[in-house]
This record gives sequence, structure tokens and C-alpha cells, in this order.
Amino acid sequence: MALHFDQTEFDARRDRLVIEMAQKKLDALLVFAQESMYWLTGYDTFGFCFFQCLVVKADGSMVLMTRSADLRQARHTSTIENIVVWTDRDGANPAVELRNLLNDLDLLGCRIGVEYDTHGLTARNGRLIDEEMKTFATIEDASGIIPRLRLFKSAAEIAKAEKAAALSDDALDAALPLIRQGGDEGAILAAMQGAVFAGGGDYPANEFIIGSGADALLC
Repeated sequence: MALHFDQTEFDARRDRLVIEMAQKKLDALLVFAQESMYWLTGYDTFGFCFFQCLVVKADGSMVLMTRSADLRQARHTSTIENIVVWTDRDGANPAVELRNLLNDLDLLGCRIGVEYDTHGLTARNGRLIDEEMKTFATIEDASGIIPRLRLFKSAAEIAKAEKAAALSDDALDAALPLIRQGGDEGAILAAMQGAVFAGGGDYPANEFIIGSGADALLC
């Protein structure tokens, strides 16, 4: 699997989440934010623009509901063992399939938290979920739980951050000799990203921002 942390790190994150859910008396959490899924399981995909949901129960067990197009990605990049595919077709309502999954997980009548504050859950899909949950469970906005947990870094995370900072320095060092009047922005960007790749890094979450002349203040 293409995981950036070992299993013990992911287990510790799951355990911290379970404790937080217990304190808030949640029987389950519906995770829609891609960054939350990545932090909790390693799952990494561009498919966050489509409907997908990671269901985390109070006992720490997890089920991912996603499209068939992301099935292999989920298996390869995450610790998730239980993956359910919903059928992405014209007129499909994934909220119905999610409700059926929650029913199979014995969550009828339970207290369920939802990550609403994320680009991973569109307004339309959020309304569909609210409609399906009306008579199924008690739901509440739990958008802040995982982001707050992510604020406290483990030793493994700090080591990754330090490595990323070192790669950023390498990128700057590669760019400096090329920065001059009339310099090629493409060549500068290629040198910066190339230095990151050569050092064992990946694409940044936000691309390098570079501009000159009238574009110098763009971000």
C-alpha cells in the first residue's frame, strides 16, 4: 500500500477519534472531508469531488462508501478493509444507499455526527442526506472533530513536516540561480518541483506560486 505512515500511527489516530466521539456521545461519524479520510486512513484520491463517505462507528470500525472508479485507489492508498461501492448513474441518489448502509450497520435511531463543512459534501448532497436521516437517526454537525485532532502532531507527523521543510529549502536553492530579469518561469518551476521529487517528495497540496511583472502579486 502507498501509505506515508505505519499502521501504529493510524491506529493511534483512530483511537483518539473514538475517545472524542464517546465524549460527544456519537454512535457514528460520517466523514466527507478528503483531508479527514487521508489523516485517518491514508486514503488519497481526486475523487473527493464526487460523493463518498467514510462511516466510523463508536467502536472504531470503518466502512467506506465510494464509486467503483475509486475502489482500487481506496484499496491501494488506505488502511480501510471494508469498502462498499455505490452505483454512480444518471438520477442516482447516493444518500439512499448511504442510509441503507447505515441500517446494515445497526445505526437506526442512533446519534450520528456529520462533516458538513467540507468541499467533499456539496450542498445538494447535504440536503439529500438530511432528508434521508429525518426519520432514521439524530444527526448533528460534527465538522470540527477531526480538524481539532489534527492540530496535535505526533512525532511521526513532526518528522514528516521537518522533511517537507527541508525539501522546500531544496526547491528554493534550485530556483535562486534561475531567478533573473527575463528568466523563464517554467524553468524555475521545473527546477523547484524537480528538487522536491529528487528528494523523495510528492506534489504539494498547493502548487508553487510564481509570477513576475504584472503577475508578481498574484496568489
